[in-house]
Amino acid sequence: MAKKPAAATGSKVEDMRTKTDDQLGEQLVDLKREAFNLRFQAATNQLERPARIKEVRRDIARIKTLQGERTRAAEAK
Repeated sequence: MAKKPAAATGSKVEDMRTKTDDQLGEQLVDLKREAFNLRFQAATNQLERPARIKEVRRDIARIKTLQGERTRAAEAK
């Protein structure tokens, strides 16, 4: 199984860091909707790219991590 280079993941996180809280929230809603649709497709055996489920879950986790970091940083000030 081929792994993505670490630089690709790092650039994705850096792109997310430049977004505002509202933009991250919108992206989170979109990703959750996509995750739901992917789960539905998987249950009905219509899923074309099973690896996309993993990608979406990790992107959701990245956004939640950034939101948590920002919340803790705001509380510390």
